[in-house]
Amino acid sequence: MTALSINLNKIALIRNSRDTEYPSVIEHAQRCIDAGADGITVHPRPDQRHIRADDCYALAEMLSVEFNIEGNPLAAPMKSDRQGVSDYPGFLEIVRRTRPAQCTLVPDNNSQLTSDHGFDLTRDGDMLAPIIGELKSLGCRVSLFMDPIEEQIRLASDIGADRIELYTGPYAAAYGRAEQHEVLTRFTEASVVAADCGLGLNAGHDLNLHNLATFKTAMHELLEVSIGHAFTVDAIELGLNAAINAYLACLR
Repeated sequence: MTALSINLNKIALIRNSRDTEYPSVIEHAQRCIDAGADGITVHPRPDQRHIRADDCYALAEMLSVEFNIEGNPLAAPMKSDRQGVSDYPGFLEIVRRTRPAQCTLVPDNNSQLTSDHGFDLTRDGDMLAPIIGELKSLGCRVSLFMDPIEEQIRLASDIGADRIELYTGPYAAAYGRAEQHEVLTRFTEASVVAADCGLGLNAGHDLNLHNLATFKTAMHELLEVSIGHAFTVDAIELGLNAAINAYLACLR
């Protein structure tokens, strides 16, 4: 069965809207695990708008499921402008300290609201190759955030990635529209290319209870999805345990 990793960024975002530790990222991680989640994902950005470096350290100490840390490997240290919040030490330093089971590299920047495209490895491959080597030496499985483009996926294999995570924003935008079949076909073909290259396949971004089952069925050997924004909304409406069960049902 495809693994379900819950992204806790939105829980941290709610917490950060007040000068408080409530809701607790750690407690929500444990609740997700108890409800059946297979993993926990976080994406610590330099401005620490949601998940903070300290959250990553605390999660690494308590998690009994797979820990996936996402981020831009070039994200540099940044001073915190909030009292009581530690400085951001740089993305790779967080990974070196926590050694998550999986590290997903994403080509975002500080001005982006959220991740919205995959790597261009014709441009970034030479820069990423030694970083991938270091992460693998730390015991991390390395996944690259990618668009469903065959030549790019093959380059991900060439530079040593273990998996790719397909950026599914375009599929979610097309779902229920006339272009859904055409867009989904591109993702299906990309999943076949990944398997042909020996790459494991993950997916994430704007997947939800409406579009997830269709996507999962169309993919070739989908190993993992990470879901945060939609899950948080569904947990408010359905309750956390019921939301976890609903997403697991989509993946069966």
